Amino acid sequence: MTKATAGQEASRRGLAVFDLDSTLLPIDSDHAWNEFMVSIGWVDGAAFRAGNDRFYADYQAGRLDIHAYVAFATAPLAARSEAERDDAHRRFMHEVIEPTIRPEALALVASHRARGDLVAIASATNDFIVRPIAAAFGVEGDAVVTTRLGRDADGRLSGRIDGTPAFREGKVARVGQWLAGRGERLGDFSRVVAYSDSPNDLPLLEMATEPVATNPSAELASVAASRGWRVLDLFGAR
Repeated sequence: MTKATAGQEASRRGLAVFDLDSTLLPIDSDHAWNEFMVSIGWVDGAAFRAGNDRFYADYQAGRLDIHAYVAFATAPLAARSEAERDDAHRRFMHEVIEPTIRPEALALVASHRARGDLVAIASATNDFIVRPIAAAFGVEGDAVVTTRLGRDADGRLSGRIDGTPAFREGKVARVGQWLAGRGERLGDFSRVVAYSDSPNDLPLLEMATEPVATNPSAELASVAASRGWRVLDLFGAR
């Protein structure tokens, strides 16, 4: 498909971009993975949990240093083999993530596919954590836009970020790079719908023709009310 053809095809359909944590999932998978590493004994519980909670509070407050966080969170991964990491993630999916995946979230993603929309998941959480979760929603390959973990010349995790982190303005940049790789751009689509719970994703929501504050924090709910954005309580009271 040529770039011109791709753009013409896009103009006949929409684009739906979903944040993951606290948007499609009712939990934060990044924070939950770190708690899981505590539970399986990969890290010192008290010290690591304190750091995890501190970085999570920084994220919620909009002041996260994502480079410092990735260095902190990936140090335990770098100390394990790829096989150990993959085995642990399979347990994490079975024990932690799968019980939280709600039919409402699956149905929302499916509704966009049924309309013929191009669907992506864009998450500031790293690719190791996100990709198997995104696959559970039927989103795979380049349509999973994440913060990529860097590797050294020998292929080992370096504790650094590869390229632009998919965080705040960087998430919009990475979505743009993904589309460009497909020969498309935002303006090619008849509508662009973005879903997020967090004010960290204001740049993502602002790029959309249909921003949806989904399970929003109090701060994002206030912004949505002032701008007339749609608010979606995806999971409701349980």
